[in-house]
Amino acid sequence: MFVSDHAKSIALDDESHKLKMGVKLKADYSPVLHIPVLKEGNRDRVLQLSGSMQGLQSYTQPGDDPEYLITGTHAYPSAPGVALTADTKLHRNPSEAGIHSMTVALPPSQARQEASRIAASVSDILRHPPGADRTVSLMEGGGTRNSALMRRAPTMPKPQWHPPWKLFRVISGHLGWVRSIAVEPGNQWFVTGSADRTIKIWDLASGKLKLSLTGHISTVRGVAVSSRSPYLFSCGEDKQVKCWDLEYNKVIRHYHGHLSAVYDIDLHPTIDVLVTCSRDATARVWDVRTKANVHTLTGHTNTVATVRCQAAEPQIITGSHDSTIRLWDLIAGKTRATLTNHKKSVRTLVLHPRQYTFASGSADNIKQWMFPDGNFIQNLSGHNAIINTLAVNSDGVLVSGADNGTIHMWDWRTGYNFQRIHAAVQPGSLDSESGIFACVFDNSQSRLITAEADKTIKVYKEDDTATEESHPVNWKPEILKRKRF
Repeated sequence: MFVSDHAKSIALDDESHKLKMGVKLKADYSPVLHIPVLKEGNRDRVLQLSGSMQGLQSYTQPGDDPEYLITGTHAYPSAPGVALTADTKLHRNPSEAGIHSMTVALPPSQARQEASRIAASVSDILRHPPGADRTVSLMEGGGTRNSALMRRAPTMPKPQWHPPWKLFRVISGHLGWVRSIAVEPGNQWFVTGSADRTIKIWDLASGKLKLSLTGHISTVRGVAVSSRSPYLFSCGEDKQVKCWDLEYNKVIRHYHGHLSAVYDIDLHPTIDVLVTCSRDATARVWDVRTKANVHTLTGHTNTVATVRCQAAEPQIITGSHDSTIRLWDLIAGKTRATLTNHKKSVRTLVLHPRQYTFASGSADNIKQWMFPDGNFIQNLSGHNAIINTLAVNSDGVLVSGADNGTIHMWDWRTGYNFQRIHAAVQPGSLDSESGIFACVFDNSQSRLITAEADKTIKVYKEDDTATEESHPVNWKPEILKRKRF
C-alpha cells in the first residue's frame, strides 16, 4: 500500500525545523550571533537564523542574563584597603557585546604581525616543498588564508649520477671458493680467505700474489686487518679465530670459545677489541691482547652470519639467519634494539662511511636504517637473489653481490639501481659456479674487489670516459611501490 511513495522523503515540517534550528543556535552559536556580518551574501541567512531565535524566548530561564553573577570565592585575594563587603564579593562578568567591541577596537597582536610578516607565500611553498610526499593547497574564504596539508603518494627524487663500473682485472690463484676480503689501511695490499683453507695477500696495484698463509683446517670465512697494530685476524669453519703477526707471518694468538663454525669477524676502530660471530648463534667480544672472552652476546636464535663494529653507539651490530638484526650495548654486553623487519636470513651488513646509517642485505630485499635506534629508512628492492655481501663508498654507491653471480649498483640516497653486472665465470668453471661471496671498496673508494665462487678475485673500477650525456640516468619520477616495513 506504500509503493507509490516509497522513494519520497517525509515532508519537512516548518515549525519543527525552526524549533530545531533555534535550539541548535542557542546551544552552539549563541556567543557569536551578535557579531556583525562581514559578507553581504550571508547577512540574510544570519537574519533568518536570528529571527528563529525569537521563538526560543519561552525556553530561556529567568536567570539567563549576559551579565550573570558569580557568588562565592572571590576571583582575587583581598588586598589592603579593599574590604570584602557583600557588594565587592560579587564577581561581575563583562557582557558579550562589551567583549566584542573590545576585540574590534584592539590593534592586531605582535605575534600575529610577526606571523604575517615571515609566513611563506604560496609560490615559496610550491617552489620549496617541505617534503617529497606532501603538497600544499591553499583555501581562500572569509578573508582568511589557511594551508591544508594533504598526503600524496611518494615519488622518488632524482638520483645523483654515478659513472658506470667496468671489469678491470681478474686475479686467479685460489683453489677453492673465495669467501672473504679485507684491504689494509695503507691501501698497498689486500687479503683474501678461501675454501682451500689458505689466506693469500695480494698487491693491490699489480694484482700479484705476495704471500700465502696456511694454518686453518677448514674454509676461511672472515679476515680483518688491524689499523692499530701489524696484525691480521682470521676466522673459519674450523671454529678457530687466529691472530697473525705480519712481521713474522706466524700465528701468535688463538681465541678459543666458539662452539661451531665462525662466520664473520670485525675489529673495533678505536679500542683493542675483536668481535666474531658464529653458527652457535652467538657473537663473542675478545680482548685482542689478553685473548679474554669479554662478552658473549646471546639472543639470536640461529646462526649469526655477519657482525660490524663502529666507534659510536651502538658499537656492535649483528645480522642473523633468524631474520633479525640486533644492536648491542658493548659495555653491558646486552641488546639495545632488535630489528625484525626482514623476512629472510640477514647475511650481510654495511655501515655508511660518512652518514650515521647502515644497510642490511637479505633474500627479500635490502633495507636502510638510521642509527642509533635502528629506525627504518627505505627498501631497495629488485635484486631478486640471496644477497651475500654489501659494500658502500663515500660517494654514495652501494654495491650488492648475490649468490647467482649478479652485482647491482645503487644510489644510496634515493635507492635507484643504476647498474647491473653479471661477469662471466673463469674459463674452465661451471656456469653454476657464479656467485659473489664478498666485496669491498679499497681505501681510495675507486676500486671494487669481489670474491667469487669461480675461485677468482675480480677488480672493478669506474669508467673514466663515461659522461652523464653518454650514460644518462634512465630515471622517471614514478610513484614508489616500497613496502614501508
